[in-house]
Amino acid sequence: MQRETMTSRERVIKTINHEPVDRVPIDLGIHYSTGISAFAYWNLREHLGLSTDNIEIIDLNQFLARVNTDILERFHCDCMLLNPGSLKTMRWNPRGKYNFTIPKQASPKLLSDGSWMLSPAYKMVMPEGGFFFDALRNNDNVESEEERLERYAKEAERIFKDTEYYTMYIGYGAYFSHDIDWMLKTVTAPEEIIEENERIHKMQIRSVQKVIDLMGNYIQAVAINSDLGTQIGPLCNPSVYDDLCAPYVKKFCDYVHQNSDLKVFMHSCGSIRRFLPTLVECGVDIFNPVQIMASEMDPAELKKEFGEKVTFWGGCCNTQHVLNSDNPEDVAQNVRELVNIFKPGGGLVFNQVHNVMGDIPPENIIAMLDTAYEESFY
Repeated sequence: MQRETMTSRERVIKTINHEPVDRVPIDLGIHYSTGISAFAYWNLREHLGLSTDNIEIIDLNQFLARVNTDILERFHCDCMLLNPGSLKTMRWNPRGKYNFTIPKQASPKLLSDGSWMLSPAYKMVMPEGGFFFDALRNNDNVESEEERLERYAKEAERIFKDTEYYTMYIGYGAYFSHDIDWMLKTVTAPEEIIEENERIHKMQIRSVQKVIDLMGNYIQAVAINSDLGTQIGPLCNPSVYDDLCAPYVKKFCDYVHQNSDLKVFMHSCGSIRRFLPTLVECGVDIFNPVQIMASEMDPAELKKEFGEKVTFWGGCCNTQHVLNSDNPEDVAQNVRELVNIFKPGGGLVFNQVHNVMGDIPPENIIAMLDTAYEESFY
């Protein structure tokens, strides 16, 4: 009979170091791209007979729920989001049976067309019957950086001392923007991109040093985030990225590795296969969400070429074409196939490809996570 022999934190750390582990670690919600819509989470909890009284929104734009400990335990998850929550909150009922805890400053207003608009500080709208907000600007910063980091450090210490979960600090860009004007400048004014990345890098190094000082003993990774791909290919010529962006990613990774034991987790959506050799050379340790449905992102080929060099955090359930439309049996089969491609030799943390959307049936979510655990043991 298969059994666990490691703590969650130990399991994830060893997995990233490509050391032997008892099973593949499982994640649901350590990052704002590995989580679950609050609507799907409400339905999942109701289906499982768990309380829906205090579902907290931890990302207004994508409308993601905090994944509570009872769900983490039920599905054998090994990771926990580092987010102490909003300083002031309110209850909000967008429609029907759904009630959520949201930041008080969001102050939703129902418009005549049935959509909801958040306060002027956010400038975001959720259409009638929608599952998330369109984000024009998200300005909910009601505290200084020092105050924010102090609160996050206290939460990191709590997670480290009171639980066995793996966690990380999220908050840095990867020196690339998919804003069209920015991308045009990579051709028309590359010197401006370099100047901007120099400025951003200095800010990020100052910040990450504070993170290392305040919570480096309690967290296990820091995340950088920049989408580099579309569904069909890279957002820019990889040679342009190599010249203008990659040097700063390398400097950031080098700084983190030289000044702490933390790993660097990179979130980048889309077809990023052509960037991976450069990013591996830069020192990125972990890649997410591993968008296997995108061009040039075949799971077997990714595993063969990069499986010994990096950790794939995701890629283990097709959210575009399987989780959202097929029955639980098909979801389970999809998970089996993908886990057993990425699993050999380690270097895999189970997660679906990006967030679980709001209309996903709870039966499919249960099939995904239960099958992940069944297939996780070595």
